[in-house]
Amino acid sequence: MITIPYRFRVLVLLCSLTTLTYMDRICISIVGVRIKSALHLDNEQFGWVLAAFALAYAVFEIPSGMLGDRIGPRKVFIRIVLLWSLFTALTGLVNGLIALLIIRFLFGAGESGTYPNSILVVSRWFPVSETGKALSWVGIGSQLGAAIAPLIIVPIAAAYGWRIPFFVIGSFGVVWVWICYSWFRDFPSQMKSMPEPEKKMIELSWRHKDQQHLVPWKLIFRNSTLWPLMLMYFCCQWANYFFIAWMPVYLQEGRGFSETAMKEITSLLFIVGVGGFLAGGATGDWFLKRNGLKKSRRLTGMLGLGACGFLILMAAISSNNTITSSCLIGANFSFSFGVMVSYAVCADIGRNNAGTVTGAMNFFGQMGAFSLALIFGKIVQVTKHFDYPLYLLAIVLFTGCLLWLAIDPEKPLPLIEANA
Repeated sequence: MITIPYRFRVLVLLCSLTTLTYMDRICISIVGVRIKSALHLDNEQFGWVLAAFALAYAVFEIPSGMLGDRIGPRKVFIRIVLLWSLFTALTGLVNGLIALLIIRFLFGAGESGTYPNSILVVSRWFPVSETGKALSWVGIGSQLGAAIAPLIIVPIAAAYGWRIPFFVIGSFGVVWVWICYSWFRDFPSQMKSMPEPEKKMIELSWRHKDQQHLVPWKLIFRNSTLWPLMLMYFCCQWANYFFIAWMPVYLQEGRGFSETAMKEITSLLFIVGVGGFLAGGATGDWFLKRNGLKKSRRLTGMLGLGACGFLILMAAISSNNTITSSCLIGANFSFSFGVMVSYAVCADIGRNNAGTVTGAMNFFGQMGAFSLALIFGKIVQVTKHFDYPLYLLAIVLFTGCLLWLAIDPEKPLPLIEANA
């Protein structure tokens, strides 16, 4: 009988967490055209709705990451999933712009901290040699969630209206919380049924250091790698939030696709994104063996963002819908290829403070998402042209690509010993 190692069971739990995260997050975009029509919202107003989530997510990301470092990710996960499930369901009850803005802001606050605490779990549950692959699967969960969501949401919305999908998607989180509460623990040593050899194998080669105290946040922000990392991720998340938030509306209103065609393209785009994560993880590990830590991280990140920016530009230039949709699918593959190396750098430099470092990076990333949500809607509202924002998006992604040249994962936070 084949026994699955405990750390891989934990990875399944993390992958399912990010799957649920993106199913909930993309729901409003999939029914975005329906919501705009029902609530009489223009593109600028809908941009504010999308931005409300990103703003709250950004504001609460660092506190949620720091909280995970201090009390452990298990308690934070339970809080996160219960809150986001509640506010996902409440989205289906709103009747106007103000209520929608408030609920989506609270939804963003509830969901903040997912990735910082996931990276913290990886740093505690996986040896250094397996970090890249583990992080890839955490990212794959997001693509699976975004790929599955249109297949569930569009038929339900077509049959019962745009409100019902929020109730259905919101209910999934309750099951996840029960599994997390009853089974998961913060450290391998706390899992009573876990074999001792696996515990020792992990603890001999992990980034968590028992002798290290948490580093004060002032020292964290003095790290010379953290600032270019945060600015790069600000640029990076413009692409991610376009795919998650604006792309379904772009395909329907900007390119004239039907709701069914939008569903198929969106689902395929994120399925291909799974391949991007797998390719990025394998390529990153291959680079690491041959080029060392610094070069491998930079190469993976630059290839992903550079190719994503180029394909976004080609999508905007083309007047052929088949070429445009193909370029967008390729752009998400490229984004997925390079994005998780950012989280690997957080683990590289953060160690015991991986949650705080990831929270700081994600704060800047979500501010990028906030900017994209507002600017995209404003440009479309003023110009009546959905392709113009993509030119700006491509420029931002090329900037993020170049910022990788200033990121050095070999400069970790200082060790503050327990007896210091």
